[in-house]
Amino acid sequence: MLYKALLGQATMEMVSKLLASDLQYWFHGPPQCQHMMKVLTGETDHKKGFKFEPRSVTSIHDCVRTEGWEGQAYWVHVWTLKNGLITQFREYFNTWLVVKDLRPSRWEDHKQDSMILWRSQPPDLYCRSFPGLVVLAI
Repeated sequence: MLYKALLGQATMEMVSKLLASDLQYWFHGPPQCQHMMKVLTGETDHKKGFKFEPRSVTSIHDCVRTEGWEGQAYWVHVWTLKNGLITQFREYFNTWLVVKDLRPSRWEDHKQDSMILWRSQPPDLYCRSFPGLVVLAI
């Protein structure tokens, strides 16, 4: 519903009903790429700004991870949900992202790689370099 609204198929009123009033926002990437913040604050009209068209959406525990590619910009969003509302939003632009589950394991032979829940897959990974690796622990 959120991305449909942002793609111009609904109103910002619909978007605001999905967000907690005390939404936490965190951004990693070039400052000029803070497109979602501009849309959520009303600085940019959601029908005229950056088009967030997800190529994948995956649920991980109480988070939703969305990945997209818009020409020259690769992005990942991680939404944390509580009681059906988005309470935290993390936005990553043109960077690699690894999502790890850092909860203590019950298994003694727990290996580091088994903690990885997801790795970003930029479509042009080998054609250019991305800034360092960002690890998101959930």
